[in-house]
Amino acid sequence: MIPGADEYDVDITIPDSEVERLLSVMPEDVDAAPELSYCRNVFVPLTTACRYTCTYCTYYDPPGQATLMSPAEIRETCRQGAAAGCTEALFTFGDDPDDRYTELYDQLDELGHETIHEYLREACEIALDEGLLPHANPGDQTREQMETVADLNASMGVMLETTADVRAHGGPRAKSPGQRLATIRTAGELGVPFTTGLLVGIGEDWRDRAESVLAIAAMHERYDHVQEVIVQPVVENERWRGGSPDLATMRRVTAMARAGLPEEVSVQVPPNLAPARDLVDCGIDDLGGVSPVTDDHINPDYAWPALEELAAVADAAGVPLRERLPVYERFVEAGWCPPAIERAIGADGAAGRRFRAVLERGENPTTAVSSD
Repeated sequence: MIPGADEYDVDITIPDSEVERLLSVMPEDVDAAPELSYCRNVFVPLTTACRYTCTYCTYYDPPGQATLMSPAEIRETCRQGAAAGCTEALFTFGDDPDDRYTELYDQLDELGHETIHEYLREACEIALDEGLLPHANPGDQTREQMETVADLNASMGVMLETTADVRAHGGPRAKSPGQRLATIRTAGELGVPFTTGLLVGIGEDWRDRAESVLAIAAMHERYDHVQEVIVQPVVENERWRGGSPDLATMRRVTAMARAGLPEEVSVQVPPNLAPARDLVDCGIDDLGGVSPVTDDHINPDYAWPALEELAAVADAAGVPLRERLPVYERFVEAGWCPPAIERAIGADGAAGRRFRAVLERGENPTTAVSSD
């Protein structure tokens, strides 16, 4: 039974036969993808406040130290990203801050907002105004919270991480797999193209990994909304000294993900955290969002590779490298994008031309785009 499933009314049945099937999958059982894709983005860490205190996470700051980006900072970051040819504004923050973060709520009040999601909506409007498509990853969300921002996002996401109850999530405010799955379900109910994934090496076992893949697959089969699944290793940092999964583990988990997910769902590895060159033959077809402008604020010790390195990964595998938008092309073609995103993609200015060029050719027309 998935922890928290009853509390959040998550109805998922994972047959033992399917778990056993995935447990038998090895890298040689899957095919390499015919191409690799990536997205050019800017990382916008809206706030470092988080209600959780996961033992592997360096992103969150405790109450009294958490920061909130100002509208001017958000606009400048997005402006720099658009000038560098990016298409995505990746908004991250810790899960809905709790009432310990009194100073943060004072800041929100000064900005004219009662909740972090109201402020996220303003941030998405800024991103669109500056020529980027928002992709918000604000952690667990209620239906009301997601509805507040979904109409201004090209896609959204939350890492499932694992369906297991692990000590790394420990403490009085531990993450609940059931709540994570409920957020993925809410995205499906609202028709939001969605990104999720596994965090490998935080205390889960092989059965947990298989169940996590199958839980995501079950949600996608119900709503057809999962666009990509990230297979991400936990990495050493100032708060985590528990080690990282070895290459053999990553190869097997990646192959399991490819074998357990529908064909249309991409399998992604983050190239600054995982050995992408050694995983191409395990079924990955995406290298995620990479920024030529900003750091990976969740994993600041691990710099993004240059775009040339992504090309080198593809060249070594003998496959083409294609740029994509933060919303996958099949969702654009099927009419999933909300009106604000459709207008942005179809706009006459430089940003609209940049978005359409990525859709039409899988590449940016230039590395730096001037505004009209």
